[in-house]
Amino acid sequence: MNAMFLQRIGYFFYKRKVPILPKLLSSLNYILFHCYLPSSIEIGKGTKLGYGGLGIVIHNRAIIGQDVVIAQNVTIGGRSKNYEVPKIGNRVYIGAGAKLLGPINIGDDVSIGANAVVIKDIPSGATAVGVPAKVIRSNA
Repeated sequence: MNAMFLQRIGYFFYKRKVPILPKLLSSLNYILFHCYLPSSIEIGKGTKLGYGGLGIVIHNRAIIGQDVVIAQNVTIGGRSKNYEVPKIGNRVYIGAGAKLLGPINIGDDVSIGANAVVIKDIPSGATAVGVPAKVIRSNA
């Protein structure tokens, strides 16, 4: 059993509008794995959480693609006065301690460095690092 397993079970019940179980599983996830993965998150197949999801916080409206690797202590969330939250493509690597904030789109095959603060869109095939994150390499 791991954090992704509990989240997927919670998502199953969330989509079927079962009232209490998704919230209960989210709370259990927080207690056992110290991560906040609401049951409403759309997470693609093959997504992995580093160190069992330790310290990961993901907004409840975030959309995460397939085969994404999210390292420990990553925050994926909104910003003040913005309703939208990040949408992450497929085959993305998000380094330890990175922050993805606001209405941004992360393309496919992207690498985001450790402790980067991403507040702008990142195109497909790019590598972004820094505070705020800047694209240092692009395959386009």
